Amino acid sequence: MLTMSDINCIKHLRNEKGLSIDAIAKALNINWRTAKKYADENELPSSIIKPRKGMMYKEKWGLMVSDWLFEDAREKKKLRRNNLQILALQ
Repeated sequence: MLTMSDINCIKHLRNEKGLSIDAIAKALNINWRTAKKYADENELPSSIIKPRKGMMYKEKWGLMVSDWLFEDAREKKKLRRNNLQILALQ
């Protein structure tokens, strides 16, 4: 996957400079199919946002648990809550 700066560079070389697909591929050291894909494409690719999974996000416990962890960071190591204690408090 190319970065957005690479994609913008390919588009600039194709549209502004008028370079061929083969010249772009050789200049950027990429496959010609990749250069053609991004040079002739009208829309920019959208980034994929992965949904967060797990108990902290589904059951709305995230804020409470993060508060507990913040409080425990100030305590001595022996006085901090462990995983079983956090699970039992919920």
